[in-house]
Amino acid sequence: MGLLNRENRPKPSPESRRSTARRQAGRRDKTGHLYSIRRRWLYSNAMLALGLLIIVTVVVNLIIPLAAPVVRLSFNIALGLGAAIIAILFAANIFFIRSIVRPITEITAAAHRISEGSYGIQLNKQHNDEVGELTDAINDMSMRINQAEALKTEFISSVSHELRTPITAIAGWGETLLYDDSLSPDNRRGVEIILGEARRLGKLVEELLEFTRMEDGRFTLNIKQIDLAQELEETIFTYREHLRRDGIELSYTPYEGEVPEISGDPERLRQVFYNILDNAAKHGRDGGKISVKLELDDTDVSVEIRDFGPGIPADEIEHVKMKFFKGSSKQRGSGIGLTVCEEIVRYHDGRLEIQNAADRGLFVTVKLPLT
Repeated sequence: MGLLNRENRPKPSPESRRSTARRQAGRRDKTGHLYSIRRRWLYSNAMLALGLLIIVTVVVNLIIPLAAPVVRLSFNIALGLGAAIIAILFAANIFFIRSIVRPITEITAAAHRISEGSYGIQLNKQHNDEVGELTDAINDMSMRINQAEALKTEFISSVSHELRTPITAIAGWGETLLYDDSLSPDNRRGVEIILGEARRLGKLVEELLEFTRMEDGRFTLNIKQIDLAQELEETIFTYREHLRRDGIELSYTPYEGEVPEISGDPERLRQVFYNILDNAAKHGRDGGKISVKLELDDTDVSVEIRDFGPGIPADEIEHVKMKFFKGSSKQRGSGIGLTVCEEIVRYHDGRLEIQNAADRGLFVTVKLPLT
């Protein structure tokens, strides 16, 4: 059993996302504006060299045969000097273009890293010119974004903590009032609505608190050997009655063989399953059912949760795990449930995959390593 946090547990971290951003920047360099600079430079120099070659060829063919030996010698000397000057200019052009392209390439890679979430990174300023001014602007932007993110996280954490006490009080008194037999049916229904909304707000507050813990590095895992099949089955047993009241059927297909124990935090993984089932219930309610399946291969144990709702628009599916992204959905929520789930799965060195079904509905797959 161990207590692991963001700083000492190996996982796909922001640094890996930075490496991805650098690789993407390298690919863009082959097709984007930087490559166009090199290409225009190459074309312009090639046209200059071709023009000079044509002029020299014409002069050699027309003048040299008719000229005196001294003139021919002078021309050859001048031609040699001209070729040397062209070579020097060509080398100077290479140095000049590299002095522009290389810093811009580094700035482009840094900008992509910032867009991937590496706020606060600073570039090394190497030039006191226009490129240096651009570096200063990127550094200033990075710091301001980092400060804004820190302020936002602190604000969310503070507000969430302040909301927990009144929400707990509302929920507690709502449950107490339900035991009052003198309540009229309308009043009882009103109390049930209040209690339901208080629980919903409580869930949102807990998600926000989890999000802020992840953002500032206070998120922890209590790792031990667990039976994932048992944890999943207990989650389904607990959640099935809730879904039945909402008119949604929950079916479960266990793995036929033996599922080995894995390293994980049972509470955090149950949180992942709860969140995914809750999303499936909210967004796939029209389908009337949810299916859960446990699979095993040579490297991973997979939990596949499918709803039979409308799915996610193709242009939104790659963004659904981004924090606070809600897309075109009309369902209420914080927009960070899947963000929290993905971070928990990443902390377990696993993967959270989301894709639309071929016919109807959405597949959400949690893959966790066996070792």
